[in-house]
Amino acid sequence: MTVTVGTLLSDRYRLDAHVGAGGMSTVYRAFDTRLERQVAIKVLHPQGATDADQLERFRREARAVAQLNHPHIVQVIDAGEQDDAYRPTPYIVFEYVEGETLKARIRRHGKLPIGEAIAYTIEIARALGAAHDAGIVHRDVKPQNVLIDEEGSAKVTDFGIARTLDQEGLTADGRVLGTTDYVSPEQALGHAVTGQSDLYSLGIVLYEMLTGDVPFKGENQVAVAMKHVREDLPDVQVRRPEVSGALAAVLDRATAKELDQRYRSDATFVADLEDVLVQETRRTGQATGEATAVLRTLPEQSRRRLPRRVTQPWRLAVPGLLALIAIVGTVVILAQGDRVERGTGTRTPVDVKAPPGLQPISLGQDRASDYDPQGDGGEHSDAAKFVLDKDPNSIWDTERYQGGVLTKTSPPADPADLGVGIYLDAKPGVAARAMSIRTTTPGWKGKIFVARSAVPKTLPSDGWIELADVDATGRTTSIDLDTARQPFRYYLIWITKLPEGKDRAAISEVVLFR
Repeated sequence: MTVTVGTLLSDRYRLDAHVGAGGMSTVYRAFDTRLERQVAIKVLHPQGATDADQLERFRREARAVAQLNHPHIVQVIDAGEQDDAYRPTPYIVFEYVEGETLKARIRRHGKLPIGEAIAYTIEIARALGAAHDAGIVHRDVKPQNVLIDEEGSAKVTDFGIARTLDQEGLTADGRVLGTTDYVSPEQALGHAVTGQSDLYSLGIVLYEMLTGDVPFKGENQVAVAMKHVREDLPDVQVRRPEVSGALAAVLDRATAKELDQRYRSDATFVADLEDVLVQETRRTGQATGEATAVLRTLPEQSRRRLPRRVTQPWRLAVPGLLALIAIVGTVVILAQGDRVERGTGTRTPVDVKAPPGLQPISLGQDRASDYDPQGDGGEHSDAAKFVLDKDPNSIWDTERYQGGVLTKTSPPADPADLGVGIYLDAKPGVAARAMSIRTTTPGWKGKIFVARSAVPKTLPSDGWIELADVDATGRTTSIDLDTARQPFRYYLIWITKLPEGKDRAAISEVVLFR
């Protein structure tokens, strides 16, 4: 059967317009004559109907996506096959989304607003999370497969090469399915593909939204795929300097070549993106477009960190409020001389200068943890990641200690052992030769300890090896680490003395060098 505009499929769906085509199917805008509504219909190409593998892949898409019910996934409404004397004409019926693809939006605007790019990434990641939870990997995440509806919301579509995680593939070993501009290293090499592969591709989509272009170009698809395997992404902050260090760190982790360094779960990726969106909104003082809609979906704890004019814009109409805001703003500015609130600053991120001959070691934000073995076991653990986000305006700090005594319970026999700290996990291990510490509370003192394979539960301990003293007299302190070129996994900053007259110490950034 020849399928053209005007064809009535199964005596129900009238094909009204051709809207797109892919390698194995054509998409039409159609009209459901039974329910009197517009729909989208994907029809398998005639040659695909005679190819057992393509036919099964097409049917599998219908079964896979029909399992999913998510606001950011284009929904499957129906599926069927037009009867024909010679061969069937399989089709899938989807909800019709009026709008444009994310690719078209990028082509029209170039670089998208940073908040909008983060918001779309959150929506797509949430959709992929629903698919991954159902055991389905998309395998072709790209802006062409994301629709932006009339309200500005993102919807993932085209699970045409999706497969379940427990399913033996229809793809021959070594054959790459997916668009190489966004392909993960493992997929390019023909290795096993999991949800982490989708997250890598989504990271590349985020990169394109921020910069207006894909990171790699080549003479052909194979050349581009190999760049994903072998080459680091061009620095997003070079291509777009206003991208924050926190967002760059999330992007770096999403697009890490090694799976053990990449996000392992959609939920962790989304949580970090939500945190960055809040920081971006605080930095600019406003949210526009889809960022506004996504902010309304954040957990209450995150929304409490947003400026009131973002969460409750109607308050601006209250008489006399502008004067009050001016007064409060003055107080905040004066207070910043003593404390920089987590993620609230408006200064431009500053890169730490590397010592001569050394290079910084890239660590993901989840590689920092608090350390309080002599107290209650926790020392602002939720803020530990801020020492690795490349943003001088976000901090980790100790709890407040009256009288400068750095313990709450069971002080050790030697007062010199009192302290609290934060450590970096340089898995699997690096021979760091220097460390740079940026602080917003100069004047504290401490030590640097290292450990090889496990975090010792106490300090002092035979598991910790002392390397250097820290005297943080200025905002930035550089410490030489005499590691004798030996690799260590854990690097602990142990704070033993608070600044004179202060009840806390704060660290905004830590960088290791080799």
